[in-house]
Parts: sequence; C-alpha cells; structure tokens
Amino acid sequence: MRRTLPRRWTCLILGGALLMPYMMVGVLISGLVRGESANVLLPAQVGVFAAVLPVVAVTGLFLPVRGLSVNAAQGLLGARVETPPRLDGRSWQERRRTAAWFTLHLAVGGVVSGCTLAIVPFTMFTLALPVTGLSTVVLGFLVTPGWSAVGWAAGGLVLLAALVAMAAGAGGLLARLAPVLLGPTPAERLAAAERHARTLAERNRLARELHDSVGHALSVVTLQAAAAGRVLDRDPATARTALAAIEQSARTALEDLDHVLGVLRDDGRSGGDEAALAPQATLADLGELVAASGAPVRQEVGDLSGVPAVVSREAYRIVQEALTNAIKHGDGPVRLTAAVEGGDLRLEIANDGRTTRADGGRTAGAPGPAGGRGVAGMHERARLLRGDLEAGPAGAGWRVSARLPLRSSP
Repeated sequence: MRRTLPRRWTCLILGGALLMPYMMVGVLISGLVRGESANVLLPAQVGVFAAVLPVVAVTGLFLPVRGLSVNAAQGLLGARVETPPRLDGRSWQERRRTAAWFTLHLAVGGVVSGCTLAIVPFTMFTLALPVTGLSTVVLGFLVTPGWSAVGWAAGGLVLLAALVAMAAGAGGLLARLAPVLLGPTPAERLAAAERHARTLAERNRLARELHDSVGHALSVVTLQAAAAGRVLDRDPATARTALAAIEQSARTALEDLDHVLGVLRDDGRSGGDEAALAPQATLADLGELVAASGAPVRQEVGDLSGVPAVVSREAYRIVQEALTNAIKHGDGPVRLTAAVEGGDLRLEIANDGRTTRADGGRTAGAPGPAGGRGVAGMHERARLLRGDLEAGPAGAGWRVSARLPLRSSP
C-alpha cells in the first residue's frame, strides 16, 4: 500500500485535472443562465459537478480514451489490465465500458483532487496555529493561542488522515475495476480467439504442405540416387536422367521450404496474408509432379478444369503424398487416376507390386510400415473437405483412394 499509494494518488489527481475543463465550462454556462458573473478559478459547485458527469460519459463514448486509461491503470494504479486486441472498429460494448471507467475516474479523481487542494493547506495552516501566538479566525471561529489552537491542529491531522484513507480507497477501487472495464470485451476475446485459431490452422496447413513436399522430394531423391548408382557404369544416360530428377526435386523442396520459413518468420504480417505470399500448386501441376518424381506413372486424368481451387490444392497435396507412399512402400509402376464423377472428385494412386524398371531394380526401397504423419495428413485434408479417403497396403503394393466433394454440403 505504501508503495502504490503515491502513484494511485497521482492517477486520481490526473482524473481531477481531466475533469477541470468540464467544470470550468459548466461554471461559465451556470453563470450565464443565472445572469451572474462566474468565477472559473473556483469551480467547486456541487450542482455543476453533478451536471457535467453525463457530459463526461457521452464524450467517453466517442473520444479515444481507452489507450490513455489502460496506460494510467497499468502504470499508476498498478492494475493488471490485459491488453485489448486491435480491431478495425470499436464496438458499443467497448465504448460503454470505457465511458464508465472514464466517468468514474474523473468523478472520483475530481473529488479527491478537490479535497487534496482544500485539506492539505488547511492542515498546514492549523499546524501553524499553536506556534503563531496570534488570534486567528478559522471557518468563522476565533482561535486563540492555547489548547484551542492545539485542538484545531489535531483536527487538521485527522482530516489529513481521512484524506489519505479516501485516496487509498478510491485508488484501490479503480485498480479493481480497471481489468473489468478496460480489459477485452467478450466480443474482443472471441475475435482474438478466432484470429488465433485461423493462424494456427494456417500454420498447420503450412506444416502439412512442408511435410508433403519435402517428404516427397526426399523420397524421389532416394529413389533416383539408388537408380543412378546402379546404372552409372553401364548406362550413363539413365544416370544423368536420374541426377536431373534429383536436382529438380531438390530445387522444388528448397523453394517450398523457403516459402514456409518466410511465412512463419515473425515479420509483422497478419495471418490472413500468409496464404497469398506464393501461388499454391493445384491439379493443373500434376504433370510436373509426376515428371519430377522419376517413377514410372500411368496417368488416367480426366477433365479437371471444373474443380474448385480449394479442392484442387488439397487434392494435389493428397496425390503428392500418395505418390510418395507408393514409391516408398510398393514396387512397380504407379497408376494415377483422377476424374470428376457427379459432384465428387475421385482420386486413386496405386501400384500392384510388379517390378518393371529398365535397370531391373526395384522402383523403391524395401516396403516400410504404413502410417505416419503423411497418411494422417491425407485423412485430415479429405475430412476438411467433407470427403473420405482410404490408404494402405494393397497386395505387394500400395493404394490410396479418395473421394472429395466439389461443393461443401450445408
């Protein structure tokens, strides 16, 4: 209390200072209405004080006083006020709460400031009465030297103690109300939560895309490096082709990695701008995806021009991950089917385990266990589009089948 009292008292004096212009204008208007000369230097009329408080409340609705109030509450009152989120506009709920705080601050601050200006000089005056040795009129009473003067001095000290107690109580009241009236409103908390959820969803999407693109590139690099090593001496042309595929896959993975890291870097951009930093791959880029994989792929792709952009982007990532799994967990050429049937996009990526590489080697390494983040990511993408997906071993190979609605159902 001893440490916070001076700062809280200062905050109350600040409220009284902010109230002074309202009081001075009120005294002037009161004098004009009654036809009397107004003394603007002594605006202590109780009626004027009560009359200007509604005006203070109205101005608090429209003036941008929230930032000043939050700073005063945190710096002077020592209140823990959660910083309100920045929104495009002010809601009326926030305006009413800010106006309530502004009015309370100025009203209580005006009372404490007025009492401070009156009681502190009065106490100093009464303390000097016993030592002056002169008779003095105080509040209409003649005070003579002696015990009566000492009584007035004691009364002055009592008033000063009451002033300190009033300032402490008023400061404590404002400190308790500050988090309630100046903190985020329920609407602001909801907006902040929604914005945070969108940011997390965007970052999760970027993480999935990074896993899909880099994981696919690493699988292709592993496949082509193994192939190049097997035919380097007896078939240099095939080895050069494999090395070119490795270079292309690595370059694509680096571009995707650079894009994701640039988005995740704290550079002041909002979450809503992250998705627009670079164009996203769609089903129109399937040819480049298949060519970069270096694996033998038989494509049966229908007319996909009518597939919505959001479905096309997610479907591309599903195909990319499915192609990676087919290379990793299966043997033989990959069969890719993509077509629109009714209101759905049908995807199927599979290999049946036949070894048909020109060099006599396997298309990929030894089959590994199914599952992992890639399969979970494919299921999540399909679920977000209200579709369904199946993925897993199929004989000696691997099969992924997905159905993605072109339009989200209500």
